[in-house]
Amino acid sequence: MFTYYEPDTAPKESKPLMEQSLAGFGMIPNLHKILAEAPATYKAYNQTFTSFMKETTFNPLEQQVVFMTSNFENNCHYCVPGHTWMMKSSKMPDDVIEALRNGTELPDAKLQVLHDFTKALLDNRGHIGDDKLNEFLNAGYTKRQALEVLTGLAAKLISNFTNALTHTEVDDAMKPYGWEKPEK
Repeated sequence: MFTYYEPDTAPKESKPLMEQSLAGFGMIPNLHKILAEAPATYKAYNQTFTSFMKETTFNPLEQQVVFMTSNFENNCHYCVPGHTWMMKSSKMPDDVIEALRNGTELPDAKLQVLHDFTKALLDNRGHIGDDKLNEFLNAGYTKRQALEVLTGLAAKLISNFTNALTHTEVDDAMKPYGWEKPEK
């Protein structure tokens, strides 16, 4: 139903965004080809994703914990393989990747707190209460990071919901990491 745009067929406002995607990923992911339909949405996604990756105080593994928690909870058939590919390309720990893909306990207690905090934000639409926030802070995270998680979730809202709406086809590079949400 949705079009997979290429740089030569995309709306003119999306062409520079597609060039950025190509430069950043070495390809134009199918998600980005679909987002080209709506330049404002594509731009918002790129800005929030880039801000989370480059301007927050989380390390790359913590960033992926936030992203993958959202991907799992939002049942994103596209983003789980995509972020698995990203994590494996960056040589992140396989046991963390598998726990995030399977919805099981993370092997690191601090990362588990980040995961639980992120999941609570999603499950409760932000209304998590002071106890959950204090658990996050007591694990060594900061108030700044509590707010930074929201930047990651903003990016994921756009990508997870786009993929659900459009049934985005998983890119060839990510197909080895195909995923279906495990039964509980």
